Amino acid sequence: MQRLRRSITGGGGSVSPANLKRLSRNSWAAIQDTFFSTKDTFERHRVIFTVGTSIASVATAWIGYSLRHLHDSRVDQRLQSIEDAMKNNNNLHHSEIKDIVGTGGGCSLPTCVATAGTTLIVGYGVGWRGGIWYATKKFRREQMKVLGQIKPRRWQLLGKVTTPDGYILNLQRISSRGPLGKKPPVLLQHGLFMDGVTWLLLPPRQSLVFLLADHGFDVWLANTRGTKYSLRHTWLPSNSPDYWNWSWDELVAYDLPATFQYVHDQTGQKLHYIGHSQGTLIALASFSKDQLLDKLRSAALLSPIAYVGQLTSPLAKNAAENFIAESLYKLGIFEFNLRGGDVIKFLKDLCNNTGIDCTNMLTSFTGPNCCVSPSIVNNFLDHEPQSTATKNMIHLSQMIREGTTAMFDYENREENTKHYGQPTPPVYDMTRLPNDLPLFISYGGADALSDVKDVQHLLESLEDHDGDKLVVQYRNDYAHADYVMGENAKRDIYEPLISFFRLQ
Repeated sequence: MQRLRRSITGGGGSVSPANLKRLSRNSWAAIQDTFFSTKDTFERHRVIFTVGTSIASVATAWIGYSLRHLHDSRVDQRLQSIEDAMKNNNNLHHSEIKDIVGTGGGCSLPTCVATAGTTLIVGYGVGWRGGIWYATKKFRREQMKVLGQIKPRRWQLLGKVTTPDGYILNLQRISSRGPLGKKPPVLLQHGLFMDGVTWLLLPPRQSLVFLLADHGFDVWLANTRGTKYSLRHTWLPSNSPDYWNWSWDELVAYDLPATFQYVHDQTGQKLHYIGHSQGTLIALASFSKDQLLDKLRSAALLSPIAYVGQLTSPLAKNAAENFIAESLYKLGIFEFNLRGGDVIKFLKDLCNNTGIDCTNMLTSFTGPNCCVSPSIVNNFLDHEPQSTATKNMIHLSQMIREGTTAMFDYENREENTKHYGQPTPPVYDMTRLPNDLPLFISYGGADALSDVKDVQHLLESLEDHDGDKLVVQYRNDYAHADYVMGENAKRDIYEPLISFFRLQ
């Protein structure tokens, strides 16, 4: 099968004739996106736009005609003075004086049209801006609810999922007005050390969540076990060692299927999926085992993690090579909390002993992000990082050292045989992904975690993928955090992603 892959890059490039039809179709889809976004925004705030436009139009007209009346009054005063003077000198009548001066007491057609047109344009503009202001304010309030900055009186858009092993996961649901049954659902899955709040750190007009809602999607935010909104368990306390006895294998086996099933049951539709970082890893692992495919419409993978053997993050690489997670586990530290004293001490020692510049931890971990502003970083640090299991960090360290994507290695033949029925952990085979699964993959040249070489390894596994089902986007200047916190992500990543979803 001839493979055709469309690559979207940061700069310009030649377009082959075979792609012209698809590019024109995507251009038309972008035009439709703009139209429907504007239409949806207007319809959801119709009263505000209508009232605002009416008030602004009336006010503008009143000011315009008041100024006109003031001008006419001054002209009449001058006419009266001229009339009195000319009567005394030439004995002319009033009508003759008006003919001579030619004041034209009425409003000429061009003047009336210009005044009415100006009133309409100014009124519409003020009303539209007022509506946008109201919409942004309302979205910001919803954002603050999700962030926990304000406590809502009543919130029906919260879902709870209980996994087969007892973890209680919370989901946030955000959608624009209108019947939810007709809106295609989208599930967003965050990465390591993050939670659903990650998708809400950007302002409303730049946030992927609200952009999707504006485009008519029913948006669901997942929260992995152990994070702020998913700390509960049916029988285990969160400070119990057994509570933290999991790795991303359990996210593949329990969390993601339970979340998919819940959203599918609530909406009655197949899902679009968006994953970032670890959120892409658990999705790819699930798809490779033929899980979730019957409930999936398409998937977007941002900073995809399938292999990490060639990652360039000095902090992550040295932590894996120095067995930091294993050391913590042996000390009885089963919750890997980057705000915790024990973890911070180990990281400080690592930085001092290896010469890693840890003054900027975000850059040392993710790579140099091009488009993340200091204010967004401060907002991030107010809510993140979230905890994960130390066992999960051991599993990721094994992937870095071995360069493979396999289940957790107990590093004991008997233990592996006990869990897997074989002495070595089973491998997640990325070549088993269905060739007709619609995939949107976006990765960055400056990403130190989702390294270009590792992503190329993944793409080689997809070399037989249907050409019209795979979109690959490469941004040379993007690093790991730019995909969820970058100020330019709306234009560079989110708009092409939404267009991709609309074509499925």
